[in-house]
Amino acid sequence: MKKLNIYFTAGIPQLEDTVEIIKIIQDSGADMMEIGMPYSDPVADGPVIQQAHERALKNGMTISTLFSQLKSIKNEIKIPIILMGYINPVLSFGFENFCRECSESGVSGLIIPDFPPIEFENYQKILEKYNLNFTFLVTPETSNKRIVYLDSLSSGFLYAVSSSSTTGNGTSVLKNEDYLSRLASLSLKNPVMIGFGIKSKEDFENVTEKADGGIIGTAFVNILLQNRDWKKNVIDFIHSIKE
Repeated sequence: MKKLNIYFTAGIPQLEDTVEIIKIIQDSGADMMEIGMPYSDPVADGPVIQQAHERALKNGMTISTLFSQLKSIKNEIKIPIILMGYINPVLSFGFENFCRECSESGVSGLIIPDFPPIEFENYQKILEKYNLNFTFLVTPETSNKRIVYLDSLSSGFLYAVSSSSTTGNGTSVLKNEDYLSRLASLSLKNPVMIGFGIKSKEDFENVTEKADGGIIGTAFVNILLQNRDWKKNVIDFIHSIKE
């Protein structure tokens, strides 16, 4: 069974909805989740998730608030929670302090797309101290040698971006056979999860033919932003992928 990873931005539609969304994702059958930490300049994200960041910041979401929310349900959540965000807010919070809070909040891993791999060695011991996985991203343009290198640094899984675009880009190439075959041919230590542009069960099945799972973000976030009846709609959406 291929693993489904759901991404959403903390603090939307309203500040206090994060806890309920986490529970819904778990109860609806997702295998793991990524929670985005809102940031004022989310350069790797497309318009929908940028809008989510803006709304979450307006709602008052902060890293400290998110940790407080996570701690309130730590004992109820059994699937992995990964925090995703940008390096500047994490460094401002203090890297070790951030990792300590992650550990105390039930977080199992981090994805920081703008974290330079060359710096990883300086932070690896802190991550290990707090038992946190760290996932790097690869794209169709990443060389085999670089993919193997980033896989060697990663733990938990390797995030394979489906195309070289921002998240939610409607032009992303989901059935990139050469790229997916290339990933499958490499001797990687981590499971490969495909992300960017997955909007339906068909998309999910296409990209996971040669991978271990898929990550859905923009399509899920869009429901949270656009639908008043978002609770029912997100449950139906996850069920439609998992059925």
